[in-house]
Amino acid sequence: MSADDQAELFEPGLRAAKPKARKRVPRKAAAPQTTQARLSAIVKSARDTMRTDEGLNGDLDRLPQLAWLLFLRCFDAKEDERALLEGATFKPAIAPKYQWKAWGANPSTPTGNALLEFVNNELFPYLANLDQEVKEEDEKRAGFDPRLVISSVFKDLSNRMRNGALLRDVINQVHKVDFTHQEDVHTMALLYEGILREMRDAAGDSGEFYTPRPVIRFMTQQLFPELGEKILDPACGTGGFLVESLGVLMPKAETTKQINALYSDIQGIEKKSLPFLLSMMNMLLHDVPQPHIRRGNSLVIMRNLGRRDKLDVIATNPPFGAEEEASVTNAFDEGFRSRETAWLFLNVIIEKLKDSGRCGIVLPHGILFGNDTIAMNIKEKLLTECNLHTVIRLQQGVFAPYTDIPANLLFFEKGKPTEETWYYELPLPEGRRSYTKSKPLAFEELAECQAWWGGSSRVGRMTTPQAWRVSIEDLRGGGLNLDLSNPHSAADLANHDPAELIAGLIKTEHEILGLLEEIQAELAGGK
Repeated sequence: MSADDQAELFEPGLRAAKPKARKRVPRKAAAPQTTQARLSAIVKSARDTMRTDEGLNGDLDRLPQLAWLLFLRCFDAKEDERALLEGATFKPAIAPKYQWKAWGANPSTPTGNALLEFVNNELFPYLANLDQEVKEEDEKRAGFDPRLVISSVFKDLSNRMRNGALLRDVINQVHKVDFTHQEDVHTMALLYEGILREMRDAAGDSGEFYTPRPVIRFMTQQLFPELGEKILDPACGTGGFLVESLGVLMPKAETTKQINALYSDIQGIEKKSLPFLLSMMNMLLHDVPQPHIRRGNSLVIMRNLGRRDKLDVIATNPPFGAEEEASVTNAFDEGFRSRETAWLFLNVIIEKLKDSGRCGIVLPHGILFGNDTIAMNIKEKLLTECNLHTVIRLQQGVFAPYTDIPANLLFFEKGKPTEETWYYELPLPEGRRSYTKSKPLAFEELAECQAWWGGSSRVGRMTTPQAWRVSIEDLRGGGLNLDLSNPHSAADLANHDPAELIAGLIKTEHEILGLLEEIQAELAGGK
């Protein structure tokens, strides 16, 4: 209240006067809550509730718990869509008692111990054993029946929450996500990417690491996938390459038939239960009704593929530095039985590509250098059966914080032997010594390499300070060592073409002169 108002209300010796009538100022209507804000609040509320449950310790427990609930909620919505499409022929994948709408949609029941009893002793065993139901019906239906998808997801999962009332609260929050509304699905997919990043950070200490999104996008784009091609990531993790391939190709799919074929053509394999669940959920959120992702050992599954199953495109970051079981290794031909997982992946990929099939694969420096008998055999196989046309040398820290191991991106085509290989060293941004978790690789930093690439036919490539080519004769003369450093680096200047050196020095001097002139202008302006 102002001083004038006070004086008017309480003049000395007088009774308090009636307050002045004030103008009513209409309040602004509150802005409607955005979809992202609403869904972010739902996810936050669910996670806050889970933090109070004694059965969950950290994000490696909480996020999978949230993921399987979201999976079932989303799957229920996809089943409703399938029912509309199939009409009278529709047969639900899940029996009515175990469908989300029977136990998840009701905000009050079941709850407490009754809910825990149902989820732990009825729901999970039922879902995990749906594959047996399929086998009993018809052995030939072992393709991508939805029940097989669900069974694969829940085989090694369990509910870790111990408080039934808290579990009910989380279920009620998850039920608020409307997976029949396209805006909710799209926004939830974006939020889910954030959850996956957190999962990657949490899993970093357990020896697992994941491919950065800019690397995934770059590799997928430089493989130039087309509609009708079979695309596989045999170590799909959380589904990054699959989702990116879908994003590249979906705008080209104009008919329902093309869209359904695309869903079938993008395929993944994942060995571990948690990444498998996350990848399935990732694909569901990107509107793939029945994700074609198999659970199991990729090396076994791929070796069992027939001639008709050969692939057009493979994009992957296989595990390396690990050892496979003897039973897996011994299935390979003598001379190729490496215990190093990455060598086995490279070998089986070469075998399962079609002629003219293409691959982009992440491999560390050490693999490229390998000079034992098995390593030499596999590299000889690669260079003889495929055209290893490009090796992208990544800088240290691209995979931070999961590993500091420097890595390479190898691109090759099946069907023609290698005649020459182009190397491209991705430079660090100016003033940086390496990439870090807080300052990661940005996709924009790959634009210069994409411009240099020369399209799908790789036309017009030129030698630059970042790019150089090596003939097959030189590769063989170097003992098939593919771990080659940039000859334009300071360590190799002594052997460099003097004319190129002088041109480079002149260019650098011009850049320095330009910077000095800018500083001079700023000083003259009093800055």
